[in-house]
Amino acid sequence: MDQMAIGRFITRKRKEKNLTQEQLAEKIGVSNKTVSKWETGKCIPDYSVIELLCKELDTTLAELMSGEEDEKSIHTYDNEQILKMIQEMQHLKNTKLLIIGFILILTGCTMLALSQMFRGTDFQDFLSGFLLGISLAQMLAGVFLLAHSLAHRNSQK
Repeated sequence: MDQMAIGRFITRKRKEKNLTQEQLAEKIGVSNKTVSKWETGKCIPDYSVIELLCKELDTTLAELMSGEEDEKSIHTYDNEQILKMIQEMQHLKNTKLLIIGFILILTGCTMLALSQMFRGTDFQDFLSGFLLGISLAQMLAGVFLLAHSLAHRNSQK
């Protein structure tokens, strides 16, 4: 899937319907910033809104995912396959965030333990404080990723 081609296709179809990004976003229940991200190729539509998007743009899922009209498209997928593929991609991304979150928390805990070993001279105290700061930042980032990932997973159910 070429995200840029999908974005250009969404832009073209939206303009053919004389809709602004905000109007399209309102019709399908997302923000206009989300539509902008699709159109610039930063991300693709979530599987939960993709069918409604196709309906609003009067296009098929296969056309949307290939980024071109059906007569030009060389891909032949049915809607169910495409939705399943998008759902699996988003699940993998979510799983990756969970793993990164756990790794950040574990490394943060390890660095926290190491920070307690460096005590004594001024330099060792500085190093200890530095490691403590990094470990806390890592653990907070890990907790944020875990919370974000779990919230996204729950919203998809």
